[in-house]
Amino acid sequence: MGAAAEPFLEVEGLEKVFRIRRRAGRLRRERVEVRAVDGLSFTVPRGEMVGFIGPNGAGKSTTVKMLTGILAPSGGRLRVAGLDPSRERVELTRRIGVVFGQRTTLWWDLPLRDSYRLMRRMYRIPAARYRENLDRCTELLDLGPLLTVPVRQLSLGQRMRADIAAALLHDPEVLYLDEPTIGLDVVSKSAVRRFLADLNSERSTTVLLTTHDLGDIEQLCERVLVIDHGRLMYDGALAGLHEVGESERVLVVDLARELPPISGLDGARTLRTEGPRQWLAFPASASAAPLVGRVAAEYPLVDLSVQEPAIEDVIARMYAGRTG
Repeated sequence: MGAAAEPFLEVEGLEKVFRIRRRAGRLRRERVEVRAVDGLSFTVPRGEMVGFIGPNGAGKSTTVKMLTGILAPSGGRLRVAGLDPSRERVELTRRIGVVFGQRTTLWWDLPLRDSYRLMRRMYRIPAARYRENLDRCTELLDLGPLLTVPVRQLSLGQRMRADIAAALLHDPEVLYLDEPTIGLDVVSKSAVRRFLADLNSERSTTVLLTTHDLGDIEQLCERVLVIDHGRLMYDGALAGLHEVGESERVLVVDLARELPPISGLDGARTLRTEGPRQWLAFPASASAAPLVGRVAAEYPLVDLSVQEPAIEDVIARMYAGRTG
């Protein structure tokens, strides 16, 4: 196996337990252990872009904080680029980039350009590399008009783009992204997705992407990790989630005239009809081509489209199957 396949993120039996005190009566409090991460194991090769998803409270943010060295594990083994994040945090900081959702790393009252200059000093970025990276991020993330604006005056979407640029000025080897497209309009969201895809492709930057906008996962990641209650529930291709969740795609058929519900097609069932339009459900893991061919051959077809299942629904069904 080549170097590209060597593990860059190594997580083995990772645990994080928080000990909290909670009320157990009018005057008494008791200590309780909350297991946020419970025996989590996975590896990510250098240069891979991986979706890291799960419901609120699943342990995603806690895991990322351990990967960055912010939190120390309670148990297990953890390595990033061969380094122990909690023990070698200073060295690791120069090799990672982080965007934590709505928590900015920028200086609130300074113009955006001044925040970037301070980061150049913090990371000791050579002048030529700093200018090259800043110019590239400014162009691709449309930051030009914002460089002289104080960070506190930026909208949420503008600040998210600015934070992504800040995380990349020092050429990190791995980028942790938490909700990178939150607050962005459709055009800006598309631009950020293209930027991240190009970054991963051109510079082999390893990316761990946490998001509730599963369109980000569908557009950017071939592999997805799903966790719940601190445990790994799924690790594999995005398409495999459909099989695990037994999800369905929907073929929307427009006929030349109103007809009885289409029937007798293997693997498909009619969900509903509305005049000449009918909705047919079929397994998401199956090809749509045979079904389309049958409909086109046997019915007066005018138009059709395929609706993909929402990944949120797939994951919800997967959770239900595991807990049922």
